[in-house]
Amino acid sequence: MSSLEAANEGATAQVSAPLDDTKEGKPGFETNVVAAEADDFPDGGLRAWLVLSGAMCITFSTFGYVNAWGVFQAYYQETLLKDSTTSSIAWIGSIQYALIFLPGLVVGRLFDLGYLRSMLRIASVFLVVATFLIAQCTKYWHFFLCQGIVVGLASGICFSPSSSVIAHWFKRRRGVALGLLAVGSSVGGTLFPIVARLLITRVGFQWTMRIIGFILVCSLSFANLTIQRRLPPTNLSGGLFNLKAFRYAPFTIYCLSGFTIYLGLYTVLTYIDVAATAAGVSADFSFYLVAIANASSGFGRLASGYVADSHGVCTLFHFHRRRPINAMIPTTAIAGILTYAWPFARDKSSLIAIAVLYGFFSGTYTSLLAKPMMELGVTGDVGRRLGMFMSILAIGALIGPPISGAINTATGGFHVVGYYAGSVILVGVCMLTISRHLVLRQVWGKF
Repeated sequence: MSSLEAANEGATAQVSAPLDDTKEGKPGFETNVVAAEADDFPDGGLRAWLVLSGAMCITFSTFGYVNAWGVFQAYYQETLLKDSTTSSIAWIGSIQYALIFLPGLVVGRLFDLGYLRSMLRIASVFLVVATFLIAQCTKYWHFFLCQGIVVGLASGICFSPSSSVIAHWFKRRRGVALGLLAVGSSVGGTLFPIVARLLITRVGFQWTMRIIGFILVCSLSFANLTIQRRLPPTNLSGGLFNLKAFRYAPFTIYCLSGFTIYLGLYTVLTYIDVAATAAGVSADFSFYLVAIANASSGFGRLASGYVADSHGVCTLFHFHRRRPINAMIPTTAIAGILTYAWPFARDKSSLIAIAVLYGFFSGTYTSLLAKPMMELGVTGDVGRRLGMFMSILAIGALIGPPISGAINTATGGFHVVGYYAGSVILVGVCMLTISRHLVLRQVWGKF
């Protein structure tokens, strides 16, 4: 019995590839669930699509909301928090990004135990109330507490189970389902910046936040009515942690690659608005760049989901069918290269091009990053595995944008910021490639 199999002892279904021993005595990468479990996945139907629609509303209300931070960063620097540094304001957004992932460890375990609906209801209330309270904030610590901590934590509690529940309803079409799930966050990331910027000039900041709060009431109400788990709760051994999973080198390297990539992935989305204004672009136009990037990200997320479920991308990388990591490696590398190019975009046309391309290619990674985790064990343990992975991502998301902000303050520009963020993304891609090649060498006997 392998280390991962021992960690999942007591599960009703057994997984042969990552959990069973291979000839070399090491676990594999892809799963092969017994026929009884595999044949039971609906992979469609009214109930499954309603669950997916509800999950999309969650990502719209959480990740999409948080992805609009770039507009708030620029607005706070110009008005409400103009006496604070760029880096200190960025900490508010970083806390949001981090808390989207950090609760995953606890929330994933509670999801496996069957507490999906109670968690979602409580967190939805806190998210809406905190959004209304942001309208009353006047000082830095007010925004840090309400928009950084409470909105981030509530969003994380809502968001974490949205990926896990997809694993209950989709198997063969899981890539497409995850792509559609990620489109929800892209729609939110497109809508919320436009709503915020346009309404602030018309009705003021306070009523803008109240209107956003009412939008969240509608979307989260639909999510609470439609989302539900399909499989019965499971109580696998090991508590919150499945530390034995880290004995498997590809799993560990994959987690580390996610942490490294997230050190730089949100730098462009956080600062593209500010950098455009600093370059002389009108503030009335620059705020649209965040929305453009998020809209383009939706196309990348949807396309990557289809690719992951159907075909490889290019034989140059010896791609194998239905391996999401094959789409993630080249597209994330392109996102890193675009991060290098971003500070050199100094006019509207070049900034739009960067926003469109960066949004598309970075969207591929964010769309598919959960899929390998789903395939590394039994479905009953999916919440815990995703929770551990997202907690690691949270650290990168927390410290990445403030590091970029500190570099900007120290250098007086965004060129070095682009070098830093692009470099850490490419280092993460190299680790992602190493993880993949370790699997190929183990499973197929080639490197």
